[in-house]
Amino acid sequence: MGVLQDKIAIITGSTKGIGKSIAKKFIEQGAKVVITSSNETNVQKAVKEFPADKILGVACDVTNYEEVEQLIEKTVAHFGKLDVMINNAGVAEPFKRIVDASLDAWYKPIDINVKGTYHGSRAALIYFLKQGKGKLINMAGAGTEQNNTPYFSAYGSSKAAIYRMTFALAEEYKNTGIEIMLLNPGLVRTEILSVHNPTPELQKRMDTFLKVQDIFAQPPTVAADMAVKMASSWSDSKTGLFLNALSKSRSRMLLFSYPFRKMFKKIDQTVYG
Repeated sequence: MGVLQDKIAIITGSTKGIGKSIAKKFIEQGAKVVITSSNETNVQKAVKEFPADKILGVACDVTNYEEVEQLIEKTVAHFGKLDVMINNAGVAEPFKRIVDASLDAWYKPIDINVKGTYHGSRAALIYFLKQGKGKLINMAGAGTEQNNTPYFSAYGSSKAAIYRMTFALAEEYKNTGIEIMLLNPGLVRTEILSVHNPTPELQKRMDTFLKVQDIFAQPPTVAADMAVKMASSWSDSKTGLFLNALSKSRSRMLLFSYPFRKMFKKIDQTVYG
């Protein structure tokens, strides 16, 4: 029996990458999971990779609050309840200076990352407050705390906003039976870090960009294991938690081990799509 036995979880943006890895770990630990994407085709494709009795796929545009409300309604109608909400859906703009990027490119991470997390948090909290319990996990990233994000200013700004919002909500809803937490998945090679069709700015910095990934990138299973921990009874009555898959100690370990991993060709360069 897993540590998430019979728990019901929604994971937004979970047909690929980090979200998909979290979904797999949750099911391994006994949970039933709702995976989402704004793309119906991606949802239907991903659903086939999971046990039919453990999964529900729902197309959902997280920038649309009504669709997020319907996502929770469909989850409860199908599985009978909701225990965990993970606001994972996220994007980044092209690697450019702010005046070189289009307005829409800068707006998109704000809409999906910030509005999507706000919508998911609000809709889940309404349900959790009626239920008297629940776990809300938001996703941090570069831009959290004091990290600078040149050429990714929209993405970094969105993650800084999520950081502040999550801890504000944890304070607002403490002593309600709801745990509100933040997870930084660290550096993971997903589509966000893709070097296909690089911008001129990225081409100038390609060697550094790739070396940083070689040193600090980790598989999504590291963050997924942390998400399992946060969703389990371990976090009961511990609202306001922040777990970081790329903590200072882990960063030092990855930096120290890099020459040896490079020497023995042990650097994982898999792109997790």
